[in-house]
Amino acid sequence: TSLMQLTSATSSQRTAALNAIRVAQRHVPREQRTSLDLLALSLSGKGSTKGFEKVIKMCDDMVEMLKKEQVDDDNKKEYCNTQLDMTEDKLKALDRAISDEEAAIASAEEGLAALGEELKALEAGIKSLDKSVGEATEQRKAENVEYKELMASDSAAKQLLEFAKNRLNKFYNPKLYKPPAEQELSAEDQIFVNNGGTPPPTEAPGGIAGTGVTAFVQIKQHSTLKDAPAPPPATWSAYQSKSEEHNGVTAMMDLLIKDLDKEMTEAETEEKEAQKDYEALMADAASKRASDTSSLTEKTSAKAELESVLERRKEAKKDATSELMAVQKYMASVHAECSWLLQYFDVRKAARSDEIDSLKRAKAVLSGADYSLVQMHSSAASSSGGFLSRRQ
Repeated sequence: TSLMQLTSATSSQRTAALNAIRVAQRHVPREQRTSLDLLALSLSGKGSTKGFEKVIKMCDDMVEMLKKEQVDDDNKKEYCNTQLDMTEDKLKALDRAISDEEAAIASAEEGLAALGEELKALEAGIKSLDKSVGEATEQRKAENVEYKELMASDSAAKQLLEFAKNRLNKFYNPKLYKPPAEQELSAEDQIFVNNGGTPPPTEAPGGIAGTGVTAFVQIKQHSTLKDAPAPPPATWSAYQSKSEEHNGVTAMMDLLIKDLDKEMTEAETEEKEAQKDYEALMADAASKRASDTSSLTEKTSAKAELESVLERRKEAKKDATSELMAVQKYMASVHAECSWLLQYFDVRKAARSDEIDSLKRAKAVLSGADYSLVQMHSSAASSSGGFLSRRQ
């Protein structure tokens, strides 16, 4: 009877333990349940009556394996969370960098457009200034030529009037007559005169070289010398009439000479003022051109530097965009690797805990412990064990 009772108890232990193992088998994929299959085979075999040491050892090994799998899942979860956080931070930083580069590119392009307009304005201003200076110079030359012509003609007219007035004074008012200056003989002429020769003729006063007045004066002089004026009239009244007429003519000549002097003085003053204004204009234009040229050089250099900055910014944006694509690709691979684990981590952990508990209870049954609630726990394990089908 004792032997039968022992055999019956052993059979009950084996059956209870086998039920617990088979509950776990139903929720583990076929390719991952080899150990459970071996454990079930050991419990259902004919030779299993000799003892459960081997089966108990297998339970212990499976419990250790499940704990190791849980540790691997914990480490994988930590790794996944770390990689996802780092990758998200990297994506945000790259997005900001690309946004900053785009803003810098837009700013550089606006700056280049503004500099381009400023350079065009400076070049046009320098060109216009050079044109104005050229026109002012031509105008000043024309005014100077006109001034010189006026001064030459007025001087010639004044000298002619003075010559005529002097000739009239010779006959009508000898006290006011101014004889021509004695001619200074050259060394050769002086030797010639000392040897009894005739001195060269004296040039008539009042001539102006290059104007034709000299020839005219000389011709008039020769004509006057040939046709000398008639002697004074016999009566005083006739002589007085000629003297009064002479005084009227000389007064008119003096008036004309005065007008010429006034015109020449005004012309000289205007010429000096015009020259002064022209020189001031040239000085201002030179200063303005130097300033604009310096500004043009600086802005050209600034434009070149800004173009270099723009190219660097574009290259930086290109690099950041390429890096962003690489990080996005890596992010997709991390999600592919970790999404399922992170989604079912808690469920897998709970299922694995239930599986370990079932194995421990099977071990306890096999070890002879009183285990009347094994079916209740086995039923609870059946509800969550399916999530162990994808161990990482």
